[in-house]
Amino acid sequence: MFAKLLNKLNPEHKAQETYQLNPYVVLHYGIPSTASRLAYDPIQCLLAIGTLDGRIKVIGGDNIEGLLISPKQLPFKHLEFLQNQGFLASISNDNDVQVWDLEHRCVASTLQWQSNIMAFSVIQGTSYMYVGDEYGSISVLKYDVEERRLFQLPYHIPAKSVSEAAGFSLLNCQSVVGVLQQPCSYGNRLLFAYDNGIIVLWDLSKNQLVHIKGDKDLHLKDKPIDISTNETVQEQQSEASMDERDDKEISSLCWASLDGSILAVGYVDGDIMLWNLTSITPTKDHKAEKSAVDVIKLQLSSSNKRFPVIVLHWSASRSTGDNGGQLFVYGGDEMGSAEVLTILNLEWSPGREALKNVARVDLTLSGSFADLILLQNFDSVEGTLTMSLLILTSPGQLQFYDESYLSALISQPQKPSPLPIQYSSVLPTTEPNLTAGRFCSLHGDTKSSIALSEMVEATRLQMASVASYKSSKWPMTGGVPSHMSLPQDRIQRLYIAGYQDGSVQIWDATYPIFSPLFILEPEVKGIAVNGTGASVSALDFAPLTLSIAVGSESGLICLYLLAGSSKESGLHVVTGTEKEARILDQGDGPHCCAVFLLCSSLVRTLRYSNLGDRLAVGFESGQVAMLDVSSLSVLFLTDISSGCNSPVISFALETFLDTSALKVSSEQSESGRTIEPEKEFVLALRSNLHITVLDAISGNIINTFPVDHNKESTAISIYILEDTKIVPEASEGKHLHLSSQDDEGKSETPQASALHVGSSAVVELNPLTEDANFCQRSVDFLILLSCTDVLQLYSLKSLIEGEGHLIHEVKLVKTCCWTATFKKDEEESALILLYQTGAVEIRSLPNLEVLGESSLMSILRWNFKSNVDKTISSTDSGHLALVNGCEFAVVSFLAGKDASRIQQLLPCLHDKVLAAAVDNDLNTSPSQKKHKETVSGLLGGLIKGFRTNKEAGIIDPIEAYKVDHASLRRIFLGSSEEHAAPAADTGEVIELSIDDIQIDEPVYVSPLPQKREKERKDKQKEREALFEGATTELKPKQRTIEEIKAKYRKPEDASAAAAQARNKLLERQEKLERLSKNSEELRSGAENFASLAQELAKRMENRKWWQL
Repeated sequence: MFAKLLNKLNPEHKAQETYQLNPYVVLHYGIPSTASRLAYDPIQCLLAIGTLDGRIKVIGGDNIEGLLISPKQLPFKHLEFLQNQGFLASISNDNDVQVWDLEHRCVASTLQWQSNIMAFSVIQGTSYMYVGDEYGSISVLKYDVEERRLFQLPYHIPAKSVSEAAGFSLLNCQSVVGVLQQPCSYGNRLLFAYDNGIIVLWDLSKNQLVHIKGDKDLHLKDKPIDISTNETVQEQQSEASMDERDDKEISSLCWASLDGSILAVGYVDGDIMLWNLTSITPTKDHKAEKSAVDVIKLQLSSSNKRFPVIVLHWSASRSTGDNGGQLFVYGGDEMGSAEVLTILNLEWSPGREALKNVARVDLTLSGSFADLILLQNFDSVEGTLTMSLLILTSPGQLQFYDESYLSALISQPQKPSPLPIQYSSVLPTTEPNLTAGRFCSLHGDTKSSIALSEMVEATRLQMASVASYKSSKWPMTGGVPSHMSLPQDRIQRLYIAGYQDGSVQIWDATYPIFSPLFILEPEVKGIAVNGTGASVSALDFAPLTLSIAVGSESGLICLYLLAGSSKESGLHVVTGTEKEARILDQGDGPHCCAVFLLCSSLVRTLRYSNLGDRLAVGFESGQVAMLDVSSLSVLFLTDISSGCNSPVISFALETFLDTSALKVSSEQSESGRTIEPEKEFVLALRSNLHITVLDAISGNIINTFPVDHNKESTAISIYILEDTKIVPEASEGKHLHLSSQDDEGKSETPQASALHVGSSAVVELNPLTEDANFCQRSVDFLILLSCTDVLQLYSLKSLIEGEGHLIHEVKLVKTCCWTATFKKDEEESALILLYQTGAVEIRSLPNLEVLGESSLMSILRWNFKSNVDKTISSTDSGHLALVNGCEFAVVSFLAGKDASRIQQLLPCLHDKVLAAAVDNDLNTSPSQKKHKETVSGLLGGLIKGFRTNKEAGIIDPIEAYKVDHASLRRIFLGSSEEHAAPAADTGEVIELSIDDIQIDEPVYVSPLPQKREKERKDKQKEREALFEGATTELKPKQRTIEEIKAKYRKPEDASAAAAQARNKLLERQEKLERLSKNSEELRSGAENFASLAQELAKRMENRKWWQL
């Protein structure tokens, strides 16, 4: 019957349009527990963390974090940045090569590889990538930024070519386990290793084998160095030689020098080999290249059963330059030993013929090892190389060890080391655990929002000082916040979190970068109340009064005011029937104004009235309390349990004006009787599906309605649908029709009997008899009851009268655990449901039709956990805040313009201004760098540290891996220009005008004073040459044919001269193109710098002098 009536009044609902459900992650904080891979961009200072479920977490600075989600829920086995380009390359377990666009947070291109990828490496500073597969081949990929396409290049190194160049046959199906670009080779040399122990050094420019080594020709200069203890091992003088003939499978490798002369190789059997590649030269005779002094063997344990060497990383020493450093090793220890990260301090003798000493230090891990990254920063001014370390352990823990920590650990291993810097999320969810959350909206133009925004400014300065200290230690500083022109002086959203230790933290959630505002401690100084420090169980916020209600498991209820001074009101303590007021100076800003301890039962739910002047409290014991916030008193405490131990889990409050009472108020006032023209009801829902209607002032129980449904069903929440109400069709009120705000004006009657306060809807009813009770004279609204297996609609009047007339019912197939209503647009509302399977569903109101479906797995890759519904909260605009272990996320279900506006607010994960400045510096030629003045100002500070200090003997790691882009382009892409054949000599005389050809030479731009002096000298020389041997003749000097031939004619024939002229023209064209490209880059850099200056000016003009 309900459907017929609904379609009769609202025929447009018959063909209701499907809601475009396109949820997206607005914000994500925390590291997933499935984190397994690390990648770092040293220029952009961004960290990427790959997970086992197809997600990539990107962490920058200033609370900037992002989450990338792959279409497939598969682990990543390789992850690497295209440094300073705004792209990230990943390879999943099914060999999908993906390139991620960090600016737009999406997959830019995908390439499905046909074989199993075993090794992967990005050529630093380029968009080229090496891929080694299970068949022993090396291929090259390129990502085209303009076309946004990833494709394979023609160049490749098959295993057959390596076998032919080496002079012996490689075994079939040998996988490539490592691919490394050799440092200081400008990208022309590539080292790769096969899993059977073969190591190959290949010259790309000449396409030939440089050297090949393997365990079959292994010769050791010294005995294996046993470093199973932490004692320093001095240089060994024995000359014993040992041959190892067993196959040694390679598990990891890295360069152990910045010049590419020492290679560290880890094996499956736990051995570590240091290969010396200093004196190798290209040769075709591999056997003639053998050397007896080319490798040193290290053993971390003398046991026969050792872990494979899984990870190897190298860092050069700041004191010895490239003649020593630290080798970071995970693995190689005896099986069953404690899980540690081993740091080997190696020092070479002159000429790198032997190791002078080897010192070992073990770093105890806080969890199961996942991955590590070395951060090396070269300071060109000081000429020093600093090193720090990031270690990822399971589940999702990230520790940062700075230079001072590692130096103290290596130099003084016996002393206890300080604790490393632990990654802490902007919004912590563990230690202590987050137990309650509230995501609420404020109207930016209200007085309360303005007052809160003004008061927060001083607090931001205090928080900024703490954040600046953390940022000085934490290495990630990348990302750029959004600069959209929104009112930046108004706080529009808040997120409030309650913790297990009783504390409450508040963030400014207006933008997709949360800013911490306040921390409310569980204890108030100067008073002692039982129950302080108990876990927070319920929260609510009143935007009009800026009041926060905090309920705990001990039954304690604390009221906080975010704005104002505590000196005005003091602190009120209410315990039972006693009330005590104390004057405590809690300072300006947030302060506790009242503490209530009415019973020892856990507080299950809190609900402010629309105006924020009353607070309803529901207890685990089934009691209901109403607090008067203005007078800080208790209006009533009523037990509605009726002997049944069922907690109160949800409230619905409504206030009405009785217009009939207003008409006779004067007559009744004369007789001494009082009347309450304002009537407020409280609907209390218990978990056993009992709805109790109470008078909000007196606490009298008006009626209790038990919902007749499945006994296994549990109530979730109750709502009053203010935008939809029921109007009697006839005076008898037998039939109920649904009416929305759009239908107002169509069925208006001249005589109105009731008005609804707090809603924009005004409904006129047919007049009833004068002696009718208030329920019959009030507007009747829909009541939505959500349970674990059903959704039901009732009329408010029927619940007040105790009848409980059921209008509509929808049975749910899955078990629901949480619901909330939100504004789908300006006119329509919707209901969002979360099921225990993790499914998310959007339903229309009041029809309860399914509009769209999604899931936590598809949105966030989250598996549903039992406590997710305890911490989830939402705003009335469709934003959901969710907590899952160490992760916190905000998901938006908005559509259309609102969705695009929110997406534009997201911070950018790639700093284009920094990228342009660094590229301009790195692409400057050596001759230009030689004469270039010292860079100063803003850009000078940005690109500081990207140069080489040769005088100190230390090589900048970035300079060591610099490549020749033109050379690689010729190697990988090949030459598309065909060489022109020489023209045949026909004997004809060809007249050449070579004087008209002007070839530009490299121009040297000198500093201004030197340039002017040079121009003055050049003018003087020209003047002297002009008047030397001058005559009075005005005609130019005539030259004979013989003189012209003697000066310009070459010994070659005419065709050779034509070819030479053509080549010079081509060279000149190339120079002009380079000049045009450089000019365009300079123009782009100038525009970026001007844009940055404008942004800085906009930021600074609104700041006060003390904020500078």
